[in-house]
Amino acid sequence: MLPDDDCGSCFNYETKSTVNKFDAKEVMDPATLAWHRPQSATSRVEEELIQKSTRAATQATDPLEKLRLLCLSRGATGIMVLARFFRRLDDDGSNRLNKEEFINGLKETGLEMTVEEYEELFHKLDTDNSGSISLDEFITQLRPPMSESRRAIVERAFNKLDKTGDGVLSVNDIRGVYSMEAHPRYMSGEETADVVMTRFLANFEPDGDRDGTVTLEEFMNYYSGISVSIDNDCYFDLMMRQCYKL
Repeated sequence: MLPDDDCGSCFNYETKSTVNKFDAKEVMDPATLAWHRPQSATSRVEEELIQKSTRAATQATDPLEKLRLLCLSRGATGIMVLARFFRRLDDDGSNRLNKEEFINGLKETGLEMTVEEYEELFHKLDTDNSGSISLDEFITQLRPPMSESRRAIVERAFNKLDKTGDGVLSVNDIRGVYSMEAHPRYMSGEETADVVMTRFLANFEPDGDRDGTVTLEEFMNYYSGISVSIDNDCYFDLMMRQCYKL
């Protein structure tokens, strides 16, 4: 989606709030995050993604494709949430999961797949027949493929925001990048610039695991989900250029 106005930012102003001071818990409240979504993930685009993925999942025969679609049926951050969940299961930091850990983990997510599909998926990912799979490789394969041009412009947007060059986005990074003047809550005095920017960053992080910073992986995963609902490369490119003024 392109911005609906010429405010120089990518916020989607959809709901009302009574917030008038900075409160970390209130800032992370999902009910208020819609106000601060990147414009490319407005409710209409998100709903199209959910509906399209839900329908396609019922027809998918490949277990990896089905799992991907089931994640996306939960929204653009569905794959990112699953990735975070599995990384928590990797207690020893080996970056690998055995068959039992993998299948039990998928069952815990509530994603509707059969045991046979879990088994088939694990054996498909266990390319060396070692009895375990690489967590990084699993997430890489699960992520919807983006063309090189799309990945390049998403990374370019991230690098523009990452003023400190440390590979992590924070409020300090995006301060001054986005103009607050046209944000209705900022204009009314309901919220400070820090609250607005913190909520914006929260959209790129999974629910329940928000630390106020965004990595390139999280940023890429978010737009990987959005990319699924946009068929035209030129439109995706234009959307990112407009949104981040590239």
